[in-house]
Amino acid sequence: MEKPTETGPEGELTLRTLAMPRDVNTNGDIFGGWVLSQMDIAAGIIAGERAGGRVTTVALDAMKFIRPVRVGDVLCIYGRVVRVGRSSMGIEIEAWVRRGRIGAREKVTEAVFTFVAIDDEGRPRAVE
Repeated sequence: MEKPTETGPEGELTLRTLAMPRDVNTNGDIFGGWVLSQMDIAAGIIAGERAGGRVTTVALDAMKFIRPVRVGDVLCIYGRVVRVGRSSMGIEIEAWVRRGRIGAREKVTEAVFTFVAIDDEGRPRAVE
């Protein structure tokens, strides 16, 4: 999945948010768990649209942190569906930042999320 960062993001821009001081770790960078949660939200939006209803995260593969996110960076999450099974989907997610809101764009992390389409009782259902 690794692509040269010079080529730009792969997929559709799904989520943008601002990294805030409340989200820092002990090193002063944005906590990786916060970045991961933003990626999961974006992947869930993409999976829900593709499945035509409720979905749930069942796996996270190949998570790779490339660069830190800093306070004041705009985190931009791009994603695309890369696999569709009977009830599951693979969603490739890339997180990029705009340094200091308007600065250079850099890829900071990437991952593949697996989602399963579920019915109202939380049981797997076919992807529409």
